[in-house]
This record gives sequence, C-alpha cells and structure tokens, in this order.
Amino acid sequence: MFEAISLGFMQRALAAGVITAVIAGYYGVFVVQRGMSFIGSGLAHAAFGGVALALLLGGEPLWIAVPFTVIVALLITWVRDRTTLSLDAVIGVFFATAMALGILFISRIPTYTTDAFTYLFGSVLSVTWTDLWAVLAVGVIAAATLLLWGRWAYATIDREAAMADRLPVRLDDYILSVLIAVTIVVAAKVVGIVLVSAFLVIPAASARLVSRRFLGMTVISLVLGAGTAVVGLFASYYFDAPSGATIILTQTAAFLVCLLGHALAGRLAGAPRSNSS
Repeated sequence: MFEAISLGFMQRALAAGVITAVIAGYYGVFVVQRGMSFIGSGLAHAAFGGVALALLLGGEPLWIAVPFTVIVALLITWVRDRTTLSLDAVIGVFFATAMALGILFISRIPTYTTDAFTYLFGSVLSVTWTDLWAVLAVGVIAAATLLLWGRWAYATIDREAAMADRLPVRLDDYILSVLIAVTIVVAAKVVGIVLVSAFLVIPAASARLVSRRFLGMTVISLVLGAGTAVVGLFASYYFDAPSGATIILTQTAAFLVCLLGHALAGRLAGAPRSNSS
C-alpha cells in the first residue's frame, strides 16, 4: 500500500477519486430523493457529446465538455418546467440528441485518439494536474453550497411546502442541475461516461437504505463514496483492473451490505415479541 501511495500518479488518482466521490455522494442524495436518477445517465451522454466536440476542435475536453453539458442540463430543466412532459421523457430526448452529436463529431475526427476511450470508460490513474485542479475547484463550489443544503433538503422533502414558503425552488433546480452537470463531467475522467451515473446514485441509494433522516443519509452517502473510492482504487491497482469499474463494483458491494442490513432490520422490526410470564 505504501509503495502505491508513494507514486505520483497514484496520489493524484487517490485525491481526484476521493474528492469526486464525495461530491457525487453529496449531490446524489438529492438526485435519489427527487427521483432524478436517470439524469445522471442523460448528462453523462451529453458530456460525451462535449468531449467529442472538443476532440474534433482540438481543444481540452474538460473545458468544452463542461459548458456543453451545462447547456444541456439547463435545457432539460427549462423544458421540464414549461411542458407537461415527464423528466424521464425530456432527458431521453436530450440523451439521444447529445449521443448522436457525439458520434457525429467522433466520425469527423481524421486520426484515432485515446481521449474518447478514456472518457468513455474512465482512467483515474491517468488524471493530470489540470484534472485534479478542476476537481478541487468543483469541490470548493460543492462545499460552498452547504449554505443552501437546508433549503434544498426542505424542497426535496416537501416541494409544495417550500414553494408555499416562497423559497426560490425553481432557481435552485437550475443551480442544482448545473452543479450536477459539472460534477458528471469531472467524474467521467475517474469512472467513465458509461458508469458515471452509478457513481452518482449507488452511494446515495445505499445510504437511503440505512437512514431515514435526510441529514443522516447525506453523511452516510459521503462516507460511502469516499471509502469505496479508496478501496476500489487500491484494488484496481493491485489486481490490474479498470479503475472505474472496480470502484463501481466496490460501491455495489457496499450497496448489497446495506440492502442485507435493511432486510434484516425489517425482519427484526416485524418479528412478534415473545410474552414473558
């Protein structure tokens, strides 16, 4: 373990993986509780369109994919608010459009590039200092939004009551959508576009199984995200396995443990108590 930590690329990978997992775990609580799990997949594919456009233009994928994905996130929120379409339907439209654009852009690239493969399947071990600074910046923004956590939690638990109390619920929807979009683009380098939605959902879903309180769910999601990122990253290093897939499988193992604990707790709660004479 100490040998791995002494390696520069491993240090960057560990820092990027843990910070990204914590950010994803934080926003994932809102995604799961609001029934928005599909948005992770939709925005991940939008990110692919942005990465493909960057590769076609010869630019840095991160700086083009972020605004591209943010625009898609804003459009999804805008269309959902102004039509009778369900969120899943709106996401499906933009999901397909962004993916089609990505394929079109890739087909126009004259030479083969490994960057598209890296973003599709993730490569946390190839995280650069630029990637790490971007992750840190997103982490600082996420930390700043803790000031809004109470308001967001209130709207998540009872949206109608929050609107009745004249809280800026719709504005918060746009802010949250933008922040989730940025997080997904950053996380795509760690776990890949194919798996990034799981990175956003699994820790929060696991936390939901073991906590009924929103605050407890948030804390557990953060801990699970960070812990599984560390374990998965070291496992991928020692077993020479894809880092993104290994982290997700570690999160899945944690989910199964939480599911087992939830089922066991339900059985114990429903078991009849014996009468003492």
